[in-house]
Amino acid sequence: QVQLVESGGGLVQAGGSLRLSCAASGGILSITAMGWYRQAPGKQRELVAAITTGGFTKYADSVKGRFTISRDNAKNTVYLQMNILKPEDTAVYYCAADSSLSVLGSKGRGYWGQGTQVTVSS
Repeated sequence: QVQLVESGGGLVQAGGSLRLSCAASGGILSITAMGWYRQAPGKQRELVAAITTGGFTKYADSVKGRFTISRDNAKNTVYLQMNILKPEDTAVYYCAADSSLSVLGSKGRGYWGQGTQVTVSS
């Protein structure tokens, strides 16, 4: 069983930066894809960014050029560097992991962290 532990959320002013971390442990050999999702109040959970063990990355259009996802395979940790933060980035951010990018985030499967709050004030 894979466990995901997130850290790094908090309160920041618009234009500021935060870095989220997600450390995976447990059955990590089954994990190829890891990523970050977010859910704002009253909205559906959405993909922010994802990365494979091979380094392929995928971003939501709303964060391209501002956010960078990276991965340290030796530490089984994925990072999300968030720059030029906007109030609309305010949400609970969840780390996700699964066996492939094509199924990452699919309902009823995969692994999820407990979530970390990111609040961007205007």
